[in-house]
Amino acid sequence: MPRRWVPNVITVIGLVAGFAAIGAGFLHLSGLAVLFILGAALVDSVDGQIARRLNISGVARNLDLLADLISFGIAPAVVAYFLDFAQLGWNGCILAAVFPVCGLLRLLTFSKFQVKTYYVGLPLPGSGALLAIWAYLAQSMPVVLQAMVMLVLAALMVSTVRLPRVRLVKRSA
Repeated sequence: MPRRWVPNVITVIGLVAGFAAIGAGFLHLSGLAVLFILGAALVDSVDGQIARRLNISGVARNLDLLADLISFGIAPAVVAYFLDFAQLGWNGCILAAVFPVCGLLRLLTFSKFQVKTYYVGLPLPGSGALLAIWAYLAQSMPVVLQAMVMLVLAALMVSTVRLPRVRLVKRSA
């Protein structure tokens, strides 16, 4: 396999994890869905680093955007819908749809706001992982509180609030 394909293969693994999370959500296996989303987050952190090291862009960038939207926009919204908002019927669907729409807007405008020392708004992978964990842990909380947390996360993605970059793994130069 050519080296330039490596980041794409890793991204596809994350994309499959996102689809698996959606499937698990529909099957009401919410714990498994959250694990798939967290697995996609781990894979997402690796594919970007490899793509930068190999100086790869173009198709890899577009594939990464699609994988992010599915794994961290749609999948967490599906989990939140089935855990927290299904009892609201169509209102719950519309409420859950706000999150991936804001995630898409974030992805479409992200390249304009790349700064090395801080994030402008909350990145979609972090927001999606937080929503999935929150939805799973807060199932017994009032639906109004659950909706407020999801809407705050969605709003932070499209905001211009400066958030510090936190690196769990130090990049090598």
